[in-house]
Amino acid sequence: MFVPSQYRQPDSSWMIDLIHGNPLALFVSNGTEEAGPFATHLPVIRDPEWSGEWSEDLAGARLLGHMNRANPHWKALESGSVNLLTFTGPHGYVSPTVYDVTPAAPTWNFTSVHVHGVVEKIEGIENTLAVVKATVRAYESAFGDGWDMSESLEYFRKIVPAVGAFQFRVTGAEGMFKLSQEQPDEVQERVRRSFGGRECTRHQATASLMSKLP
Repeated sequence: MFVPSQYRQPDSSWMIDLIHGNPLALFVSNGTEEAGPFATHLPVIRDPEWSGEWSEDLAGARLLGHMNRANPHWKALESGSVNLLTFTGPHGYVSPTVYDVTPAAPTWNFTSVHVHGVVEKIEGIENTLAVVKATVRAYESAFGDGWDMSESLEYFRKIVPAVGAFQFRVTGAEGMFKLSQEQPDEVQERVRRSFGGRECTRHQATASLMSKLP
């Protein structure tokens, strides 16, 4: 991903927070010349067995994901191959009316993280089930109401043969946080206030990030 210098994250915590807060990733793999690339939206979590520290470019981190085994993407996926996970965070259209200056051009403020890494398919029903359970625990903790999966584990066992789980070993990442940094301070503030005053939570979240810029 091409990231102009003014749009780089202040530090790696911005990328980590975006991944944790927006874990539905677009998983992209090379395909054949005839089929082209494969792309699948899927949930991604930090591997709970990885106890390392996040590096500046996230290299060395371990993530887990899963998809339907009937997906042609899964059938084409090879262990040891290099793939891409893209995460999209808060974003919103910026109208020139907000700038209160002329000339001006419209744009789109957005946040995104592209994570490169090596995939290893996870073999075995129990190991795959462990990924599903870890995903439930992570998302119930972050976004749910503390649902207890214990009474549904037999159901999980019935459906897990159709699940393909994988580990993603991160080799590097780029973050883009395009938040009007190219504009004068007073214009940035007008954009931030405009976004913060919207009912749309996506715009409000973008405004919150803008307020944290150095």
